[in-house]
Amino acid sequence: MQQADISLSADLKKLEDEGFFIEVRGSYLLVHEIPYVNSEKQVKYGTIVTVLSFIRPGVIGGRPNNHTAHFIGDAPCDENGNKLTSIINDRGTALVTSDFEARYYFSYKPIGGHYLDFYEKISAYAHLLSSYAKLINPDVTEKAGEREALLSGSDVFKYPDTNSARANIDYENLKFRNLKIGIIGVGGTGSYILDLVSKTRVKEIHIYDDDELQLHNTFRSPGTLTDEQILYLDRLKKVDYYDSVYSRMHLGIKVHPYRITKENIGELNDLDYVFLCVDEADVRYMIVDELVKMNMAFSDVGLCVIRRSGGLLGTIRVTSGDVENNEHLSEIIGKEEVDENEYNSNIQIAELNCLNAAFAVIKWKRYVGFYMDLRKEHHSLYHIETNKIINDYFAS
Repeated sequence: MQQADISLSADLKKLEDEGFFIEVRGSYLLVHEIPYVNSEKQVKYGTIVTVLSFIRPGVIGGRPNNHTAHFIGDAPCDENGNKLTSIINDRGTALVTSDFEARYYFSYKPIGGHYLDFYEKISAYAHLLSSYAKLINPDVTEKAGEREALLSGSDVFKYPDTNSARANIDYENLKFRNLKIGIIGVGGTGSYILDLVSKTRVKEIHIYDDDELQLHNTFRSPGTLTDEQILYLDRLKKVDYYDSVYSRMHLGIKVHPYRITKENIGELNDLDYVFLCVDEADVRYMIVDELVKMNMAFSDVGLCVIRRSGGLLGTIRVTSGDVENNEHLSEIIGKEEVDENEYNSNIQIAELNCLNAAFAVIKWKRYVGFYMDLRKEHHSLYHIETNKIINDYFAS
């Protein structure tokens, strides 16, 4: 993984050189051993936490996103044990991540309205907290001395997930940790599913497809080809192309340049969830039947687009199964293809693929508990022409 380089950040290097004990942990800056006073008028040591800004992956810099910070420790007080209500914002949300919890939220705005850099921001908070501790013990200091900065990166990403840090949803990402996801077919919808899943902290993403990438695929999938890739398009497998794109971000992409058959479907046994994105009805039927036997949780996606004189109409489908609810699958997943399905003629409609993928990924995220799931439907249809979603087959 690509880790932040303190030496490339002038303000963080200055904090380190002056004796602050700093740690860069993913998207967060933690400044340890800051003296403060608790409600018992005792000098304690806590940690100031702030979300970092990145100029580019591995290089921290620029102005802090805001003037607020979080704090790991007890409620800081003045020398008389009175809580510092001037900076503690009780309306703020505690910062809870996978490996630390900062219960107190600070708001200490400078005269200019914003801090110029992280040195100014941390110095201001550290000075304020330690000033009360020094009234009790003049020998304490917010500068721990010569301590080498600690650096730790993300577990599955090549660069820090600053989006989750800024939105304060890092703790929810624990729902994805150590999960292994399979995507069978990375055509239109499957490629968008890969795009969305690659932005989560799952451990592995296994992609299965034996097809070569063709020009028409690029009109219903995320991103664009480079000039060089277009020149060598006849030699480019879909899985290899998408691996080259998404391995630049996610470290867990696993490529399988072949189809899932009855002979090799046992490979899916080790996965936690499967997205089924295949066109052939008989292949879909076989895989669903085997996934049910394996007690596997999965979502099968589908599009049916029909041409009419007034325009195209059709349906986006997500059908899911798991160990608790799979009896409905035999009614929905058939062996025969729908006769009137213009999608099979490769009409290139990227937004439908994208929406189909989004519905499937949202369903998966509800399944793992990232989103709330109050109804637990296992079959949903979105009708394009009426903009209506119909849900069915609810878990008991």
